[in-house]
Amino acid sequence: MKMDTVIIGGGLSGLACGISLAKRGKRVTIVASGQSTMLFNGGSMEMLGYVDGKAVENPLGAIASLPESHPYRKIGADRIASIAERVKLLFSDSGIEMTGSANANHWRITPMGVAKPAWLTLSDHLRIDNLNQLPAKRLALMCIRGYFDQPNAMLAKGLRDLGFEVDMIEFTTDDITALRRSPSEMRATSLAKHLVSNNALQRVADQFNNLAGDADMVLMPSVFGQSDSSDFQLLQSKVNKPLRLVATLPPSVAGMRMMTQLRHYFKMLGGTYLTGDTAVSGTFDGDRLTSVTTAKLADMPLKADDFVLATGSFVSRGLKADFERVYEPVLGVDVDADADPEKWTRFGVLEPQAYFGYGVATDSQLRCLKQGKPIQNLRAIGSVLSGHDAVKMGDGTGVSLLTAIAAADHIREKK
Repeated sequence: MKMDTVIIGGGLSGLACGISLAKRGKRVTIVASGQSTMLFNGGSMEMLGYVDGKAVENPLGAIASLPESHPYRKIGADRIASIAERVKLLFSDSGIEMTGSANANHWRITPMGVAKPAWLTLSDHLRIDNLNQLPAKRLALMCIRGYFDQPNAMLAKGLRDLGFEVDMIEFTTDDITALRRSPSEMRATSLAKHLVSNNALQRVADQFNNLAGDADMVLMPSVFGQSDSSDFQLLQSKVNKPLRLVATLPPSVAGMRMMTQLRHYFKMLGGTYLTGDTAVSGTFDGDRLTSVTTAKLADMPLKADDFVLATGSFVSRGLKADFERVYEPVLGVDVDADADPEKWTRFGVLEPQAYFGYGVATDSQLRCLKQGKPIQNLRAIGSVLSGHDAVKMGDGTGVSLLTAIAAADHIREKK
């Protein structure tokens, strides 16, 4: 069966684009190869964190200073403000409650206790609007006995450096002690599966109420709610102080939760999500892509009016490199990258790396280029795009979300 749109890649950008199209009645199929890099997401989305090494206060206002090659400039600063509002609505419609503004970054806390600029953060996670006006004076940092995916000492030091008074408090419950019999169970995702019953949450709440002392706020690792935020809300109702979560090292329950809710909403809208399949090639007719072949549907090419490439960067294998070139492996579209391999990297882990900015070449409407010419019905979105460095600029999730909706708009508006 021919679809309206086939999206290659089922991560954040692919789902955001798919949802935007499905809400307008389009028949959409997403080809998802496996786990998304959202498993590394700590519950926040960044639009633009840094420009020239300096933290950005107003992301929308700073977009004009970006180079023309940046994906935001291709979308257009005048359109980004309205698209940003639609991103918040998309999350809300999916059952994901996030807070934040595109006009003013707030600060999220990493598992290492470092404050970084953010655009949107899950409402149950700690966020700081102003580093000079902290949301609490004294924190009770609850440390789960036997849980090693949160470096508690580093987190506490980072919070103290920000100006908090921090009490590190180790706790456990019978439920958690039972999990410790198998070290492999002491991961955030495993804890989230077990800490779901009313009794289990009550035992955690009792520990918090007994141990928090005179703290203004209780802070604990994000190990609640793989499917939604109801477990956290129930726990908060049992704790007699404000309770907030902080990101853990991967795997991230918050990231898994968001992906689960986005996938559910996409399917509810009538979208088709092909899990565990991989696009391997495409068939072109002149300047149009006519079909995509996948590993599992080798004899049934996916045909559509429009296609979207949302395969991610090197981590997701949306881009690959050998000793001679950087290339896009599925459709063979053009890639912006230095021809000289010696320029791809620089010595030193903390040095800026050129390859972070490599990606698929597109025109002003995000259409992929092949041999320098745009493919009329193929657009690229998210981290597969060239023109930005998500590590240096803190714009990775923003590029994924904003280009996804912009591409969906181009598809709907095309004549």
